[in-house]
Amino acid sequence: MAMHVENLAVSRGGILILEGIDFQLSAGQALVLRGPNGSGKTTLLRTLAGLQPIADGKITYDIDSVAYAAHSDGLKQMLTVRENLEFWSSVFGTGNIDEAVEAFFLGPLLTRMAGALSAGQKRRLGLARLLVTGRPIWVLDEPTVSLDVEAVARFGETIKTHLQSGGSALIATHIDLGIPADILDVTPFKAKRPSLPQLDGAFQ
Repeated sequence: MAMHVENLAVSRGGILILEGIDFQLSAGQALVLRGPNGSGKTTLLRTLAGLQPIADGKITYDIDSVAYAAHSDGLKQMLTVRENLEFWSSVFGTGNIDEAVEAFFLGPLLTRMAGALSAGQKRRLGLARLLVTGRPIWVLDEPTVSLDVEAVARFGETIKTHLQSGGSALIATHIDLGIPADILDVTPFKAKRPSLPQLDGAFQ
């Protein structure tokens, strides 16, 4: 089991957002999060990635097995594409960027400064970091933002290859990536707000 979540509750700004979440993520499995904007998908993913504390419940997994890709591409603007990938490769000790370069067709861009890339190229470079981490659990928050149709298709193939090699992926997206995936709608887990009499009582 790659990740086991039991009765999980997550909060944002001290306010409980989601509660009672239960799911399992196995090796080779993709799980897609669904729900309207503001429903707590990003908060849940940040909690699972270890970037904010659990409000309640339990997550069973190896936190060092998680690679997180958020809305920000996380690039060093004054480094080249190659230097960005080599930096992350050195951080995670994988030592090889070739697979990432090929998967996200970055070869023609290797000597270009990251700050000079288009939005779509920056996104491809940001996602390429997933492959140089060597980590099996990918936690992805709207990963296809700024990608064109071809890049989305290639990213879907990259995820499919990752799953076939025993990796797993937890993805917040409304885009069809062309991969076999289970769906987890977070809407039923919306936290119940205290009633007004309870709130009034807190100030008496």
